[in-house]
Formats: sequence, structure tokens, C-alpha cells
Amino acid sequence: MKKWYSLLFAVLLTIGALAGCSEKQNQVMENKQAGAEKISEQPAFPVTIKDAIGNNVTIEHKPERIVSLIPSNTEIAFALGLDKEVIGVSEFDNYPQAVKKKEKIGGEDLNVEKIISLRPYLVLAHESTVQASKAGLEQLKNAGINVLVIKNADHFDEVYETIDMIGKATGETAKAAEIIMGMKKQLAAILAKAKGIKDKKKVLVEVSPAPDIYTAGKNTFMDEMLGMINAQNIAHDQDGWVKIDEEAMVKRNPDVIITTYGYYVKNPVAQVLNQKGWENVKAVKNKKVMDVNSDQVTRPGPRIVEGVEDLAKAIYPEVFK
Repeated sequence: MKKWYSLLFAVLLTIGALAGCSEKQNQVMENKQAGAEKISEQPAFPVTIKDAIGNNVTIEHKPERIVSLIPSNTEIAFALGLDKEVIGVSEFDNYPQAVKKKEKIGGEDLNVEKIISLRPYLVLAHESTVQASKAGLEQLKNAGINVLVIKNADHFDEVYETIDMIGKATGETAKAAEIIMGMKKQLAAILAKAKGIKDKKKVLVEVSPAPDIYTAGKNTFMDEMLGMINAQNIAHDQDGWVKIDEEAMVKRNPDVIITTYGYYVKNPVAQVLNQKGWENVKAVKNKKVMDVNSDQVTRPGPRIVEGVEDLAKAIYPEVFK
């Protein structure tokens, strides 16, 4: 009996200890959950953001009226679900379809008066045009409008940074993170397919037609994209966007030629195939000339990953069906 009572006592002690541990764990979980709720309840505004030119821009509340000065900013804003908040866009904006109904605020030259008349709380400017529009941006600031200059992204990591910045400025940080994660996942799937490519193609990208043919060298999205899909950019030894030496490029004999100007040149593929002096180039002989959507391979926004896939399908159709 004594042994039985001792055993029963030990069991009760163990149950009590386990119950105590469970209670403590529950308390810890409750505390963590309460802490998470407190964090999520913290207001996103005011927020201060250092923009692409080093200015600290303080946004006091969620912007309800936004003007975008460049298509890439607009595409990011719409991807963040801010279609109602965007009230003005540039003349160059063409995606998504809803931008066609938005007020136009100019092209290369800003219509400052028009922007001010729209009473925006936030203007999304861009580093690539900041010098040309410097006086106009100062006028907007003097009118009490928040002007945020977005970085001119040259690489994928910088695209993610710009999406994150616009997300913070508009109170859509969670959506921005979701977009970035989706882009990375989609890109990873493309890279996984590209790893298996053994026959690496030599590629020439034409971003403008003859007689002044320009191509993409290193330090461009196009060059980075070609590297990602295991293709060789034959202009990689040149920097940025350069006018090509036709004789030199013919000697390099590309397997594939990609054009990106089909949106303003009629039948660009036929133009390349009939280009004098290029008859013996592999891409021309084998009719491996394709036009891709310029916006998707040049705009630093959410669709840039689709641009990678467009190039992959054009260069390696047997792999990327």
C-alpha cells in the first residue's frame, strides 16, 4: 500500500508539473499574440522616408490622392491596389487599362499647374527625370505637396526596394511584401528551368531599328535578364545603352536576335530578316528573330519578371513552353 501511495503521489506531482508548464506556455503564447496585435495596431503614419536623392520626406497620413510621374511608379501603385487613389498619370502610361481614364499631367514636360489643380497629397517622382523636372518639383513642394523621388532601378534588388518604398509611403507595406515574394518565387521557377540549359545561345537585343541600331550592354536590365536565363549577351562588353557597330555584331554572329520596338515599328521581325549585310548571320538564316513587349523588359516594376519569361520563351522555346 505504501508503495502504491508513493506511486500515486509521484504521478500527481508529474501531472501538476505538466499542467504548470502548459499554463506557462499558454501564457507565453498569449503574450506573444498580444504583442503581435499591438505591433499590427501601430499606425503606419506618420512615416519618414529617405528618397532617391537623399531628401527625408515625412508623410503624415495615408495618401488618398496620388499623382505618378512615370509609368513604372504607376504600375507599382496599381499593383498595390491604389487604383482609386491614383488621380493623375503621365502621357506615357499605358498599363493597366484603367490608367487611360486617369487625368494626364504631361509627358517629358510636367504640367505643374495641372498637377496642383488635382490637389494630390503625394507625388511619385523618379530619379531618371529629376534633373529635367527640377524646377517643377520645387514648385510642387512649395505648394505643400509631398514629393517622393523613387530610385532609377537598374537591378532586380533595386526594383524590390522601390516597391517596398512606395508600399511604405502609401501604407501598403504588407501588400508590397506580398508582391515582392511573388516576383521572387516566379523568378526562382524560371531560373530553375534555365539551369538545365546546355547549349547557351548568343543573343543580340535591338532596342531601336536600323539605321541607328541601339542595344543593351552590361548594367542594364536586359543584360541581367539574359544572364539569368543562361543566354549570352553579345554586347556584354559594352556599357549601358549603346549604338552598335553593325560589322562587329555581324562577326559575333548571334544565334538569336530580339527586338523591342514592335510597338512603334511595323513588322520589326521582317525588317531584321531583310537587313542588308546580315544574310549570313545565324539568327537571320534560321529565322530566330523575335519581338518582345518593350514595357515588360525595361520597366522596373512588378511585370519585369514576366519580361524575363518572355525572353526565355523567345530564346529557348523548347525549354520554356
